[in-house]
This record gives sequence, C-alpha cells and structure tokens, in this order.
Amino acid sequence: MKLPISISISASVSVFVLVASGWAGSLLAQVTPPAATPPATPAPLPPPPAAPPYFRVHYEASTQAGELTFGVSYTLWIPPGVKTLRGIVVHQHGCGDGACRAGQTAAFDLQWQELARQHECALMGPSYEQPEKADCGMWCDPRNGSDKKFLQALDELAAASKHPELATVPWALWGHSGGAAWVGTMLLLHPDRIVAVWLRSGTPRITNREVPTMPALEFSPAALGVPVMCNLGTKEGVTVKEGRFSGGWKNIEQFFTDFRAKGGLIGVAVDPLTSHECGNQRYMAIPWFDACLTARLPEKVGAPLKPMPTAGAWLAPLLGDAPQPVAQFTGDALKAVWLPDERIAKDWAAYVKDTAIPDATPPPAPTNVRVTAEGELTWNAEADLESGLAGFIVERDGQELARLPEKPATPFGRQNFQKNNYSDTPALPLAAMQFTDATAKPGEKHTYRIVSVNTVGLKSPESTPAVP
Repeated sequence: MKLPISISISASVSVFVLVASGWAGSLLAQVTPPAATPPATPAPLPPPPAAPPYFRVHYEASTQAGELTFGVSYTLWIPPGVKTLRGIVVHQHGCGDGACRAGQTAAFDLQWQELARQHECALMGPSYEQPEKADCGMWCDPRNGSDKKFLQALDELAAASKHPELATVPWALWGHSGGAAWVGTMLLLHPDRIVAVWLRSGTPRITNREVPTMPALEFSPAALGVPVMCNLGTKEGVTVKEGRFSGGWKNIEQFFTDFRAKGGLIGVAVDPLTSHECGNQRYMAIPWFDACLTARLPEKVGAPLKPMPTAGAWLAPLLGDAPQPVAQFTGDALKAVWLPDERIAKDWAAYVKDTAIPDATPPPAPTNVRVTAEGELTWNAEADLESGLAGFIVERDGQELARLPEKPATPFGRQNFQKNNYSDTPALPLAAMQFTDATAKPGEKHTYRIVSVNTVGLKSPESTPAVP
C-alpha cells in the first residue's frame, strides 16, 4: 500500500489575544484615533515535510463506534545507518489545538533524536487533530480508539521504512498533560512492551469518566516493574494552591502513593520554576530515559525486556531533596521517591532545587561543513545528549564571525537552538543550520569552521575547515 507523506491540518485555529500598549506622556490627553482593523491571525504553519529518514502516516477521523473520532498523523524519525531498531521513543503532546500542532515537530527534535540514536531507536511524534473545545478524552484515553490506531501506525510505518521490527519493538513513552494520561494508560494496557514512562503534568486514566461502564484498570505486576516518573510544576498545586492547574498535584500524589505502595518503581520530580509548561524537564527526562533504556533493552531484538535492576536504586522522601542509597534510607521505602541509580539521583537533586543539572560533557563537533563561493554555509550537527544545543559559533579564518541564533528567543526553559515551545517541541519554522557571510568581499578566500554550544555553555571542538 502506498502511504501518504502529507498531514492534514486541523481546521480550528487558536485565538491569540492582542494587548495594545497605552499612549505615553502628553499623548494621553489627545483624542484616541479610530481603532484600526486588527491584523488577521496568521494561519498555522504546515508541518515539516517527511522525507527519509522521516516517515509519516495520516488517518482521517472515524465515525464508527469504538474508533478514533479525530484525525491523527504519526511522524517517525529513524537514525540514519541503523540496521535493526531496538525500540521506539514516543513524545506525546497534550490536549487542545495548540498542543496538537506542537506535536507535528516532536520527531524533529535534535536532543530527543540523540537519545533515540544512542539506543538505536526510532523517535515518534503523534499529532492528533483535536479542535480546541472538543473532548480530549476521546484520544488521550487509548481505549477510545487511539491505542488501535497507534498499533496500526506502527505496522504501516514498519512497512514504509523497511524496518519490520518496528511493529514489535518496545516503547519508551513520554507524555505531557493529556499525553501523560495517554502514555500512563498505555502502561497499564501494555506493560510488557514498555521500557519506561515519563508523566509530565498528568496521570493514567485508571477509570473512565466519559464511559463509566468501561472496566477500571489495575496495577499488574508487569506494570509495577516498569520505571515511572511523575513530573509537574510546583505551581500545579505543590506550592501554589490556586489557579487553573492547581489540582494537578492532588491527582499525581494519589497515583504515586497507590503505585508505590504496591512496590511500583515510581518517582516524583517537582519542577521548582514552572506551572503546566514543560520548562527544563527534558534535561532530567532524557538522562532518565537513557538510564532506563540502557538497563532494559535486550541485546537481541525480539527478546523480552530485561527486568529493571533495583540493587543500585536510591530513595528520597516525597517532596524532599536529599536522595540516599536504598541501604542508607531510614524512612518508609514504599512511600519514598524511587530513583534508578546514583547518576539519576544526583540529577534529580539538582533538578528539584533549581533545574540546573550540571554537565561536564561538551557536544560533538559539527560535521559536513559546506560553503559556496557566495559565502553560504551549511552543516550538520548532533545534539549533546545531556544538554542539547543552544546554538553555534561561526568562525572565519580562526576568528569568531557570528553566533547563531543571533537573537535568542526560546520562550520556555533554557536557550535552545530549536526554540522549544510550551509543549517541549521545536518551534516552526524549524531552525536551520545555515549562515551567509555577507561581509566577505568578492574574490577573497576564507576558511570557515563551526562550533556547537550546548545549553550549559560548553563548546564542542571545532569542525573540520571548509573553503569555498
């Protein structure tokens, strides 16, 4: 079957509120001029095209009972050169039109790609076409059709990418808000297929409020053996008790308490800087997934997942900040935050303090630097696993010529080359690795190098030189 390579865009458009500046000084006394016609809200940008190593399938909404009532696209990135995939990392957006559109770029995220690449995994970004005021539960509860559609997408993407193993490899699931409900519920439905689950600002749908007759889900022994991290902003009810998202902590605390009491391998990481936005959580989530994937992926594709080791685990009091090895912890272990190892415990302690997780590893040097006679440079670069990419330094003849981006504009969390948005995905249009040397004079010959800079300011080695 020939698969589509384009995606349908939801017809609903988010409404943006425009705040006008007040008149200053003596202008306050002047007569207010007639209001100008406000500019039209720009149409949403189309998703990036999906040519190999990207693949995409799209499904229209269904009117059949028990099937997914929204359209959805699944975009997949496969690390170039990988022969056999060992797993798939899924980055699942939350509820609402804006979050759904943010999901269109998840598979293009350089730092999440690096996590997938190091473990020979694919990276998937679903994008549901949920109108703003539609019932989010019709997709974020997998039992309403999105589970079946996800499995169908894996089958079709396996065929399109010529990686048949994609249909059966294990999953590492990250989800935000309604996406956390989706990935957490998938944990309870498919525990034997799941490496680990990260729940940002949400919990599984153990019961279904929309369809009370649907069977309640239980914590099976297999689910209790899957590492889980509950992550939320402190303004979601931990320290701020009022506001739209202030009820988040109540639900998360209850889920953590119930899951941990049964021996579940679950932790809680409170972001001290945020509310519902994702902030700097990726700098904790990606190393945590790295530890879980390292521990659990089997050497032989098709073999069962390895049990998560517990001998080297650390524990910390709930809402505390001082983790200890299990053998030294004197509190109630079944009420304590569970952390897989010492490295993650130290990252966690830094994260819950101020999210400034230390990192001593510089990013790799950019590669394949090209420059035309007109001074147009392009290059390739992989992100630093722990700290991503903040930008690049362009050098000409051994001297710094420019820094990219020229005007840092990441609205949430650390400065990031791809300008991460509220949902922890790259902003559109995608940032490009290119620069034009407009100061070079015709006939002059120059040598150029590129240096990567990660989000804690560490520089890569210089790239190999490039000349026109």
